[in-house]
Amino acid sequence: MSAPLIETRGLVKHFGGVQAIRGVDFTLAEGELRCLIGPNGAGKSTFFKLLTGQIKPTNGSVLFRGTDITALQAHEIARRGIGVKTQVPSVFNGLSVRENLWIAAARHRKGKAIAQAVEAQIERLMLGRFAASVTGQLAHGQRQRVELGIVLCGEPNLILLDEPAAGMTEEERGRTAEMIVEINRDHPLIVVEHDMAFIRSIARRITVFNQGAILMEGDVDEVFNSQAVRDVYLGKAVAA
Repeated sequence: MSAPLIETRGLVKHFGGVQAIRGVDFTLAEGELRCLIGPNGAGKSTFFKLLTGQIKPTNGSVLFRGTDITALQAHEIARRGIGVKTQVPSVFNGLSVRENLWIAAARHRKGKAIAQAVEAQIERLMLGRFAASVTGQLAHGQRQRVELGIVLCGEPNLILLDEPAAGMTEEERGRTAEMIVEINRDHPLIVVEHDMAFIRSIARRITVFNQGAILMEGDVDEVFNSQAVRDVYLGKAVAA
C-alpha cells in the first residue's frame, strides 16, 4: 500500500480550556476523495485549519507525502500544493472572472501557459459566459465556482473544500457535485459539507467527526446506516 498523501498523528488542539481536536489520526491516500461530516462544533473547520497551517496544534503532527509540515507557515504549506476553498468565496470582487483566474495562474506559470491555464478552468467550470463579468456582481454559486477555479489554477496536489454547496440552488448543487467528481480524476480532495444529499452524490469514503474526535470512518452506506451517526445528528450522547 502506498504512503498516505496527507496524514495526522495524535493531533490535538486546545483553545484555553476547550479541547477542540482530541487525538485525531487521519490518513488520505493519493487520488482519494474523502468527505468529512459531523454536527456543528464537531471540530471539522478546526481540523481544516490545522492541515493548512492557519493554526498550530497543541500536540501531534501533520505529514504531507511523508514530510512533517506541522511547523510550516500557511504560505509555505500552500506552496507545497495544498489548496483550500473556504465557505465564503475569497476573490477580488472588483476584477473580472478572467482577471481573478489570471492572477492565480501567474503565480505558478509564465508566458502563454498562464492564458492556457485560465481558459482551461473557464471551460472546465463552465464560466465562459461570466468570464468578462465583475466577480463581485455574480451570484453566490457562480462566485464559488470562480474560487474553485482560482484554487485549480494553483496546480494543487490536494484540494480542501469547505461546504462547497452552501447557499446554492438545487441545480447549482447538482452541477457542483458533477464538477467535484470530475476534478477528482486529477486531484485528491477533502470535502467538508452539511448537505447529506450532496455528500451521498459525491462520497466514496466518509469520516465522521464528533466532539473533536473521529467517531467512525466507512463507505457511504455504512456511515449513513450507522445508529451512532444518527444519534450524533439527533443530539443524543455518543461516546467518542
